[in-house]
Amino acid sequence: MKGVVRIALDDTDHVDHACTTEHFQRLLSMLEVGVDDFSVIERRLVRLWPFAPKRTRGNAALSAVCELGRGTLDDVNKICKKFIEDLALEIEAEYPSVGQRPDPCLLVSNVEFPEEWYWQAVRREVDLKTRLEDLPDSAIIHSISHHPAGLIGASSAIAWNPSQGSTWELIAWRQSNRIRTNREVAQQSIIDMSEKFPGTFANRDPTTGRGMIMPRTNCPVLYGVRGNSAEEVSDAHKFMQSRDDVETCETWAIHRTNQVSDDHLLGYHSAVVSGLPNEVQGGHSSVLVWDGEVRKTLVAFAESGPVNVLLRSTRPGDEVDWLGLKAPSDEIHLERLRVKSTVPRTGERPSCCDKAMRSAGKGQGLRCTICGSIKEKTWKIESISFDGQNDGWVEPTTANRRHLAMPLERSLPSPAKNQD
Repeated sequence: MKGVVRIALDDTDHVDHACTTEHFQRLLSMLEVGVDDFSVIERRLVRLWPFAPKRTRGNAALSAVCELGRGTLDDVNKICKKFIEDLALEIEAEYPSVGQRPDPCLLVSNVEFPEEWYWQAVRREVDLKTRLEDLPDSAIIHSISHHPAGLIGASSAIAWNPSQGSTWELIAWRQSNRIRTNREVAQQSIIDMSEKFPGTFANRDPTTGRGMIMPRTNCPVLYGVRGNSAEEVSDAHKFMQSRDDVETCETWAIHRTNQVSDDHLLGYHSAVVSGLPNEVQGGHSSVLVWDGEVRKTLVAFAESGPVNVLLRSTRPGDEVDWLGLKAPSDEIHLERLRVKSTVPRTGERPSCCDKAMRSAGKGQGLRCTICGSIKEKTWKIESISFDGQNDGWVEPTTANRRHLAMPLERSLPSPAKNQD
């Protein structure tokens, strides 16, 4: 009789070296060869809280639900122990000496973990000591340090309970002799794939035309194709590998993911703008708002594009709906924004002879400096409307969205269930 085991891995990479996905692929391949009746039922890739202090790149953790023969769990743990020992040597010999060093954790469990562990890790910072204490005695930790930071991601990846709306990502890894060389993936191949397989997404940034399936680092990943089904990403990958303008991968695997789920957010909040926009060097902008109970600072970075532009156009008294993540600084980093209603804007003074009229003195109205005509002292008042497509909501361009952020084309935001 076969059993089920859950295996997870996190924090094996450096910002400029290696990739946890490739390490996990390497481990699972070793287990498939070295353990009788071992097979992978499903691989999972979860993105977690974007502000995690020791994150690298997209802050992802990996897990797999696996089937194994009776009495072979010890064999699994022997291979996992050897894997971590070899990884420690690899980190020491090959990783850059500068920058944040990885603190990997390989977790093996024959029981499920509480789903709440996932929700904690995707929405806020998790205390490592608490998570260690909560871990069941049956779970086996393979690590280099005694309190590995990677435990939080690994345990959360096991705890994730996928929904019907899960997305998928096929990751293809490079041949070892091509790592740190330029990736050969023609832009036309990405265009053709996007048209042929409309169930894939986030392949290109439509504003710049830049391909988004290839990493911009020296990691072993050739590309990652994201889509709405495992079949769609598999077919898209086969199409890419059939082309002469795409380099041949070493191997590949399909992962169920929580990407574009908005799991890190509770829904949108409403507030009234209480101050003029503040723009700092670099084009980043912020605005103070009042939600009826507390004052908050909404921040839109220059890279957020349409969100930044819309935030800078607000004025005190405007009503806004916003979707964003509370940063450690207590500021709200905006991911989507809508201006629900506006106060009237005061425009220019009336003009005459193609020039703005000037005050003629106290109680004397406005005078044209060219022809001398007099008018009542008034200002032009204009009403601004921000209504448009997507029910008035705007979002960053494709290349500047979080992996977790749900695009407006998939679904419009819903009100927050909890306004805290």
